[in-house]
Amino acid sequence: MKYLVMVQGSQADYNAQSGTGSADSPAWDEKAMQEMFAYMGSINDDLAESGELVTAYGLTEPAQGRAVSVDAEGRPVISDGPYSETKELLAGFWILDCESLERVTEIAARVARCPQPAGAPEYPVLIRPVGGGIDD
Repeated sequence: MKYLVMVQGSQADYNAQSGTGSADSPAWDEKAMQEMFAYMGSINDDLAESGELVTAYGLTEPAQGRAVSVDAEGRPVISDGPYSETKELLAGFWILDCESLERVTEIAARVARCPQPAGAPEYPVLIRPVGGGIDD
């Protein structure tokens, strides 16, 4: 079974990782960033070795994104990021091919233990089974 494992963040978190902290998200220093990348890299290496990793990506900050909706007449309404109406956004994801929900839950728990500076916000790691796709 394939699963989508998602990590969340906010624009404030991306700012903090660039060194600009706030009351909601303290600034990360270079050591904290290196620890986080090393930790996530070890997870990716282990998943690749076990054959469970299908793909994984971190996403750029919300300020580089865009939201597209339509108005009452069906015309596009475009909002450049960051999105003040949205507290948390998808920050990165893995597609994993695991034998069970229990196994992917073990992996998500490991992801949730990623090191970060004291006082940084903690978000749940989300798991969703992947339904049939166009390649199925």
